[in-house]
Amino acid sequence: MKSEKSLQDFAAPDILHPDMPITKSAIKKERVDKKRTQVNLSAKGRLKTTIKEARANPGVESLKALYSAMDRAVKHHLVAKGHASRLKSRISKLGKK
Repeated sequence: MKSEKSLQDFAAPDILHPDMPITKSAIKKERVDKKRTQVNLSAKGRLKTTIKEARANPGVESLKALYSAMDRAVKHHLVAKGHASRLKSRISKLGKK
């Protein structure tokens, strides 16, 4: 009895992988997205560090750095505007106590 061979037996394994981009523009977009993800992750990490420092000692200088970092994050669409506003408000209240 003949064994039935499917297309997958003859094709390279990468070609039929469901997550692989097919078109040339999709391949380029995937490459760009990887770079942007790395940049965004490092920026978010810096933002989290600034937030932690501002919570630990809510002085004038740390609040100034926090406001600047949050505004930059909103400008680059890393954080939503309302989220940034809420965090700035909460941390500034810590400084007033």
